[in-house]
Amino acid sequence: MDDRYSRQLLFSPIGEKGQSLIGRKHVLMIGAGALGSGNAEVLVRSGVGKLTIIDRDYVEASNLQRQQLYTEEDVKEKLPKAIAAKKRLMAINSEVEVVAMVADAVPSLLEDLVSEVDLILDATDNFETRMLLNDISQKYQIPWIYGACVGSFGMSLTIIPGVTPCLHCLLKKIPIQGMTCDTGGIIAPAVQMVIAHQTAEALKILVGDLDAIRTTFTSFDMWRNQYSNIKVAKIKDTGCLSCGEAPTYPFLQQENLTKTTVLCGRDTVQVRPSTVQQLDLQRLSQQMKGSGYETKGNPYLLSIDLKPERVVIFQDGRALIHGTKDLAQARSIYQKLLG
Repeated sequence: MDDRYSRQLLFSPIGEKGQSLIGRKHVLMIGAGALGSGNAEVLVRSGVGKLTIIDRDYVEASNLQRQQLYTEEDVKEKLPKAIAAKKRLMAINSEVEVVAMVADAVPSLLEDLVSEVDLILDATDNFETRMLLNDISQKYQIPWIYGACVGSFGMSLTIIPGVTPCLHCLLKKIPIQGMTCDTGGIIAPAVQMVIAHQTAEALKILVGDLDAIRTTFTSFDMWRNQYSNIKVAKIKDTGCLSCGEAPTYPFLQQENLTKTTVLCGRDTVQVRPSTVQQLDLQRLSQQMKGSGYETKGNPYLLSIDLKPERVVIFQDGRALIHGTKDLAQARSIYQKLLG
């Protein structure tokens, strides 16, 4: 397909030189939900050399309204989002190397990956992970692009280590940490607008056109026809623990303990073991059936119906406890099943 990128080549800020650069770059994307699936498709269609996707979840029916890579068949098979995304992306452009990782984005995993990464894209749904990405970006001098949306509202910021303020700086000045999808729902056009901002910035970075980078914090409300840009250069804090003169990267210092987290917008708790495991899901399924539980699974996960709760266990030992937001109850269920 010699003309695959012909229209992109005609765009003078990219051209042949820029296209060649895009084809040699590696993008790390955290999250394969609404923002992740859209960002991934644009990058793969644009011809990025390598795309690594990390996501901890699997495809559910409620995702289909806005997560554009997935189908009803993915829901039936309970495919992990990273796996389903790779399958679709490879069908779109087999020239791109797509790496799918069904995992939680923890410091040790990210630090093992970033040595060969040119850009990090934020497509997650929680600020804990975003602050971790921010510290990774600053420590290893890798640009990253923040994005978030809920309801009809969205926002984006491009962060260049050593040049722009980081997310840690902004959180002291701009009230953006309250955004979640727990109560506001979300419409697909808001997702698409954030994707457009993120991928446009990504292409600028990948071709090296840093003079074109947007230097403002952008937010909008598509339903109320509101759009704003906030200049953030003066917010950069020399005392910031993530990007200041004496950084300590506090969000990389968290101890790797067993952890429970309520997932955004769902009656679901994730339980993460203290160390990554390699479970034999087929054997575990047999054990659960022997105890009288109904199970369904695939090579990546095992679903166990406890009635009223349902537990989805991944190969790495993580579990999603559906039907509760009670952290103590979720930990108790996890211990009962996996010890």
